[in-house]
Amino acid sequence: MILDSSTKNAPLPDDAMIAALRHGGLLLDVDAARFEELTGGVSSDIWKVMTPERTYCVKRALPQLRVAAEWHAPVERNRFEVAWYEVVGKIVRSAAPRVLYHDADAMLCAMEYLDPTSHPLWKTELRDGRADPLMAAEVGRRLVAIHAATADQADVARRFPRADIFHSIRLEPYLEATATRHSDLHDVLFGLSRRTATTRRVMIHGDVSPKNILIGPDGPVFLDAECACIGDPAFDIAFCLNHLLLKSLWNPAARDGFNACFTMLARTYLDGVTWEPVTELEARAASLLAGLFLARVDGKSPVEYLTVEADRDRVRRCARALLFDPANQLGAVLAAWNRELDS
Repeated sequence: MILDSSTKNAPLPDDAMIAALRHGGLLLDVDAARFEELTGGVSSDIWKVMTPERTYCVKRALPQLRVAAEWHAPVERNRFEVAWYEVVGKIVRSAAPRVLYHDADAMLCAMEYLDPTSHPLWKTELRDGRADPLMAAEVGRRLVAIHAATADQADVARRFPRADIFHSIRLEPYLEATATRHSDLHDVLFGLSRRTATTRRVMIHGDVSPKNILIGPDGPVFLDAECACIGDPAFDIAFCLNHLLLKSLWNPAARDGFNACFTMLARTYLDGVTWEPVTELEARAASLLAGLFLARVDGKSPVEYLTVEADRDRVRRCARALLFDPANQLGAVLAAWNRELDS
């Protein structure tokens, strides 16, 4: 659900999407509707649909992601994204968009449209230097509430029977692909991948990133749960904290704010861990964070705003040192990154 949109010469959705929306009762008169293709995403076709009755978003998973590297992913992930939203809606109602319709054959879902005027994107706020530690704390609070409520719950696990999708769209393109660029870290990165794949405790989102979090009037709203599965909660917290580290290169003037957000998000999250010893989870998250940090410059999905090689080298130096000598605490990762930035 990417909110950067353009209406100029926008095409109509294809016949299959139109038919699915008609079947779901969401498109009574196609001639009375307006369609706006939402751009910026790499994994799905996403449209804003405006009808006399309502405005909503429709999302259909793509089998080949729109990235430079060859990156395929099963379209069945759309089913698990819907499941994540539905489960979260019973835990923290305002933390996920409401699903209006799901077509399991077309692998398409429709959900409520959240207007950016009332739901600004967290990534945009951070880009502009508005780094609010209280917002970050609430992200951590909601994330740990979701993990705690789904930990070791058989009924939730039955809704997420597959682990291969998470491997194909997260572990392989991030950790394992990065190992091909850093052969001396091959065993370390594949070890992180295997450990993460075999740790299946809670329902994870798999893409907890500022680009997928809206700042709503009732708190943060998590979008794009295409990677949802039963997995390691350390992945979600590490994945999100990773972006707060990288933002210090995007907007150096706001570095203190990003550091405060990192600290508050980590602290609030760890304070809510109840299903396992918090020291064990934090150690997994800290070591995984180093691998994900390196992956955002040398994996299949590098962050788009690191365009200067000297900046990418800073990430490499810090991440490689942490991978060879893993930290057990998230604060130690933040401290190592600040030492690199100060050097």
